[in-house]
Amino acid sequence: MAQALILDSEALNALAIPGDRGVLALRMRAVLNLARDHSSIVRVPAAVLAEVCRTPKLDAALNRVLSMKGIIVADLTERVARRAGHLLAKAKMSSAHAVDAFVVATALEFPGSIIATGDATDIERLGSGFKQLRVFRV
Repeated sequence: MAQALILDSEALNALAIPGDRGVLALRMRAVLNLARDHSSIVRVPAAVLAEVCRTPKLDAALNRVLSMKGIIVADLTERVARRAGHLLAKAKMSSAHAVDAFVVATALEFPGSIIATGDATDIERLGSGFKQLRVFRV
């Protein structure tokens, strides 16, 4: 297992509202358990919250996941934001993909990261050339 497991919106939603995600929720639960078994850190980039926080009911489900032992919201720092911008430019992608870029930039802060994502194509495009990143398709 990686030293860090980074969750994108789809991965977080699969954990928060498993009834709506079926097999994806089961896969994410297994990945989360594996990360814990290997003492990996689990991070949710703060920017991901902008994609998933929508209603009090959904926020409550997300808060349950975010309060689990070992899951931490990674702050959006200037360094991560700048790196995300550079990733977007390198991949020739618009700012419509900014949250994906924040996910990749956050993962680059931790050696040997795995990004759990429902948007593997964009994540792989943004992370192209970084051998230390791996992608787990949710």
